[in-house]
Amino acid sequence: MEKATIRALSDIEAYERIPLEKRLKALNTYDVIRLGAAINPDAPAMSFFFAGEDWASPQVTSYRDLMAGITRTANLFNDMGIGKTGVISYLLPNLPQTHFVLWGGEAAGIVNPINYLLEPATIADICRAAGTKVLVAFGDAPGWDIWQKAEAVRQELTGLMAVVRVMGPGDEKNGIYSFEEMLPRYRDDRLDSGRVIDPEDVASMYHTGGTTGTPKLAPHTHFNEAFMAFVTGVTTELNTGETTMCGLPLFHVNGTTVTGSTPFLMGAHVVLLSARGYRDPAVMKNFYKIVERYRAVTFSSVPTILSVLLDTPKGEADLSSLRYVVCGAAPLSVELFKRFEAHSGMRIIEGYGLTEGTCVSSLNPFHGERRVGSIGLRLPYQDMKVFIVDDEGIFVREAGADEIGSVCIKGPNVFKGYLDPAHNKKLWAMPGWLNTGDLGRQDKEGYIWLTGRKKELIIRGGHNIDPASIEEPLYRMKEVKVAAAVGSPDPYAGEVPVAYVELKEGESLTEEEIISYLKKTIGERAAVPRRAFVIPRMPLTPVGKIFKPALRWEATKKVYEDELAALKDLAQGIDVKVGEDKIHGLLVTITIRPAPGVSEETITKKVKDLVGRYVVHYRLTFEK
Repeated sequence: MEKATIRALSDIEAYERIPLEKRLKALNTYDVIRLGAAINPDAPAMSFFFAGEDWASPQVTSYRDLMAGITRTANLFNDMGIGKTGVISYLLPNLPQTHFVLWGGEAAGIVNPINYLLEPATIADICRAAGTKVLVAFGDAPGWDIWQKAEAVRQELTGLMAVVRVMGPGDEKNGIYSFEEMLPRYRDDRLDSGRVIDPEDVASMYHTGGTTGTPKLAPHTHFNEAFMAFVTGVTTELNTGETTMCGLPLFHVNGTTVTGSTPFLMGAHVVLLSARGYRDPAVMKNFYKIVERYRAVTFSSVPTILSVLLDTPKGEADLSSLRYVVCGAAPLSVELFKRFEAHSGMRIIEGYGLTEGTCVSSLNPFHGERRVGSIGLRLPYQDMKVFIVDDEGIFVREAGADEIGSVCIKGPNVFKGYLDPAHNKKLWAMPGWLNTGDLGRQDKEGYIWLTGRKKELIIRGGHNIDPASIEEPLYRMKEVKVAAAVGSPDPYAGEVPVAYVELKEGESLTEEEIISYLKKTIGERAAVPRRAFVIPRMPLTPVGKIFKPALRWEATKKVYEDELAALKDLAQGIDVKVGEDKIHGLLVTITIRPAPGVSEETITKKVKDLVGRYVVHYRLTFEK
């Protein structure tokens, strides 16, 4: 595989002079891994330890065994009646078997990775939307509740043909099959189906978020995923036989691509950092020892993980093998960038991608100028531009240099639309061009700079406030570990900014100190937060991104609780809950127990007087 040595946009354009079809050797994911395995079948493909404490004693899987496991798994699913349009959903942590199920499932049919941390009702909704025929789940184990969720989910799925249990016994009379018991029954040298995989066949469907309404499922073709493994491989500095570490979950495209199909294509070595990945405290505690033990060259991360590692002592660990870390999923604070590089001595390569674009769309060049705070240059054979769009998301014109607009992408990585067509409204700026929903600007040299998301912008009385203008100064405070700014309801301005911070261990700050500091450091008066809250732990998504909806819900809840305190003796109890609503987007549910002798009508009128000025919808119920 010829690497693309990229220093500037001109190098990308030069690399593209050879057509993609002449460079791309594999057009489906089965062939992607078969190509990598053929380089050295006896080389280690994966090293795995189930718990972080066992980091020094791994289970090793060779490329020969990886390919055999994938082929056997494909034949197992084929025997269960899975054809090229049959859907296999899985609820699995980071295990070697997860890769067998993922890539073997794609060789047989369509794979639907599901976040096992979701509630059973949401998992069932995803399975129904996907049309799941086979459900694969991790067996019962101390500290894990995946199997209990699988048991609940299977009762809700009428079209389910089988349940496959990984690391647990089967019960074939009840349609439950043990993965480990079944696998040796199948051949490992070819696909029993005789399937010739078309590059345009759907390989996978990833859930992209949202827990109300019809789940958003993003189908990827084999060509999408084969191209992504190739283009990520040629633009990153991992080579055959070198080691990368996987701590992000294998139900997310970053985990399955950057630390999955990409290293497998080039015959590299993947260390699975325990079944829980970065969520395992022992992994984070021993992170630098693990780097030394496996001579890791790189790992994929998100800003919150770098924050934790920044506070993790290196000790005497030899980190000389570690060349770079790829960081994406959320904008990285300039201050955090500088502090982590100084702490670790390695390079941060900031990038950008989304599930709808299969994984990666841009990276800062390893060999060129890394512009701190930018998401870098587009990858070869992809296109990435900033458009000015109308209220319906339709293209009006290209933005000028450094003009903020909607970041849009096009290329062989871009999916064809969500499984449910109802989700495709305002998705395409023009044919082939996906509107990512992110706001950004492109400088004269082609670097893209994100400026926020339309839905994350805080709109104060019609004035747009970028959360980054608040978060960046907060990260410069030495006491702050993680920071986020969101909009809080306001009866006059619609919403006002508020800040949330998680402090480093042993540090302390008051709200007054934070606000005083921000008044001095934020140049725009309207952007100074109304309140600043110090919280014990920042809410995170399973991938490690800050989960801002939870902060918006908490901010809204506090506003309503403060307003409703004026009910005083009229109520014996007040409960406020805030969450997503498929009609209103955000809904406040207020439950009140009236004081003796106070009518519900009196309470209803008073509540309307207190909170009716806010734009957030509320529902009032009474407790007897």
